[in-house]
Amino acid sequence: MHQATTAQPAPKVLSAFEKAKGFMPRDEGLALYAAARTAAALGHPLLEVGTYCGRSTILLADAARAAGGTVLTVDHHRGSEEQQPGWDYHDPETVDPELDRMDTLPEFRRTLYRAGLEDHVIALVGRSPQVAAVWTTPLALVFIDGGHTDEHANADYEGWAPRLVTGGLLVIHDVFPDPVDIMTGQAPYRVYLRALASGAFEEIGATRSLRVLRRTASGG
Repeated sequence: MHQATTAQPAPKVLSAFEKAKGFMPRDEGLALYAAARTAAALGHPLLEVGTYCGRSTILLADAARAAGGTVLTVDHHRGSEEQQPGWDYHDPETVDPELDRMDTLPEFRRTLYRAGLEDHVIALVGRSPQVAAVWTTPLALVFIDGGHTDEHANADYEGWAPRLVTGGLLVIHDVFPDPVDIMTGQAPYRVYLRALASGAFEEIGATRSLRVLRRTASGG
């Protein structure tokens, strides 16, 4: 497998990563950071689908900062299906007490502040398909970590993968070939298979549930 880089995030960023709300383990986070460092060298922005509270965003942002670039992150901040009340991934602290609805945007901003990365992230607050429909800028990396239904995962792939430049990286989180390993469904795994079957991507890295694919051709 391809080894992108041995560089590490800044200590302040790693500290903020450990403190941030979220579900990405450290080894997957470091693999994401390595992919982002490689992609950032292409000179185009990095984009994340599924911000939540910014745990992975700050790793992407630190990688972009090292290359003088920018990371964009897309989320409506109302939580995905498995984060709603009554589900195992629900966090009551993310609920707006006035509206009685999830709102992860305030916690995301706190994560950025703790990491010292507010000036290196552009937060796009909205639903992924709506943002993708008006997006035209080429991207060096797309990290798909949004909703885990087939509808949402496929929409993220269809909306953003075509924006990748040749040589750009498509990173997919929560890829579980065995359904017993995950409670939130196998939609990311099916998107991963779809990307490989398209002929436009080759796999260059795998760390637990994180897959890194490189765009080799148009289409996909």
